[in-house]
Amino acid sequence: MTHVFHRRSNTMLAKAVRGEGIWLIDENGRRYIDAGGGGAGMTAIGHGDPRVAEAIARQARSLAFIHGALFTTDPLEELADEMARNAPDSLGRIFFTSGGSEANEAAIMMAKQVAYETGQGARHKIISRRNAFHGATIGLLGFSGDVPRQRPFASLIGGSIKVTPTYAYREQSATESDEEYGERIADELDIAIRAAGPDTVLAFIAETIGGSSSGALTAPPGYFRRVRDICDHHGVALILDEVYCGLGRSGTAHACLAENIVPDYLVAAKGLAAGFAPIGAVMTSERVNDIIAKGSGAFRGGFTHSGHTLSCAAALAVQRIVREDDLIANVARQGALLGELLVERFGNHRHVGEVRGRGLLQSIELVADRASKAPFEPQQRLAAAIAREAAAVGLIVNAASGTIDGVRGDHVLLAPPFIVGRDDVIAIADRLGHAVDRAIASIAP
Repeated sequence: MTHVFHRRSNTMLAKAVRGEGIWLIDENGRRYIDAGGGGAGMTAIGHGDPRVAEAIARQARSLAFIHGALFTTDPLEELADEMARNAPDSLGRIFFTSGGSEANEAAIMMAKQVAYETGQGARHKIISRRNAFHGATIGLLGFSGDVPRQRPFASLIGGSIKVTPTYAYREQSATESDEEYGERIADELDIAIRAAGPDTVLAFIAETIGGSSSGALTAPPGYFRRVRDICDHHGVALILDEVYCGLGRSGTAHACLAENIVPDYLVAAKGLAAGFAPIGAVMTSERVNDIIAKGSGAFRGGFTHSGHTLSCAAALAVQRIVREDDLIANVARQGALLGELLVERFGNHRHVGEVRGRGLLQSIELVADRASKAPFEPQQRLAAAIAREAAAVGLIVNAASGTIDGVRGDHVLLAPPFIVGRDDVIAIADRLGHAVDRAIASIAP
């Protein structure tokens, strides 16, 4: 009997009791390679790092929390300084939240308040992409593509204008080059803005690399450069959601650096405190800060735990470890190996349509038939079977369904800790191979 209102009410969950580096250990002593980043791409530096534990304990003994409207604190100021060290050009002002959903909400609210305070109050429409996931709040569900999650709350959800995602495997025609494909789908944004009325569009929000709902979708060459130009032309704010792919996960300090663009608002979360504490962040410019400072003087989108002292101390310790241990270089190195091993193991697999991703954010998309790209039927619950079989061989992965349209399609997303070594990556690819084959065999008619 449990009094917990669990997220999955029809499943008895095993109990995790300890984490050590890349390993998770359950109550029966079983060990699992955490290739899912704690199940959500969180555990960037692995489990149980004593440096972070000590930083949290030290801060808890002195000051755990003070509301951000009353005081600033050393952890808050130092974390902002640390993030500004590697910030894309001009994004040196950082606002902290409790997590990714709040951070995306805050970015949208910042964009709206800037529009309001500069005499552009008519701007209110949001454009997002199909297949995206930006958060679980009522507001953000409408900007996302998670149909099953949206369904119970449909009467409460507003929504956004949707454009095509960067999903070359299913959207690119055989006659298009990568550059032509990227230009075509970027131009959809321009068409959508013009159709909606440029003076009414507030922002375009997009994941730089797709996360849990789409499985590490990457953009074709030139796509984001074209998106940046379109947004600039129409005065539309560009919000890049790097909750999953940011802060080193893709092999660079921020995923947008590889695209050679700077958004107006850059959102980070999962790797910020690496699971040691809940925290998210919006990185923006001095210009945005000045508009609000010289206007109403207060951002109206704050939350009780914005800049939470203990969370900032944890995140500061994590970010210093990432920098001092040169972990992003290891992400690039081991991510390249993981990609090679996945192609080697699944590149010709009869039920894997594509291997994709960047850095230590890699994915495979499952198909019932490679030639037609037809997915498995949703009622076959392939993703759940893969997660179950992976756990049976000592591997935690993020296996999800709804890859194509929120309902159809299955993928596996890998997001192991930045500290993985060569042998760990080999083991991940090997165990995933066994899990996929066993799962497919288990659902075969």
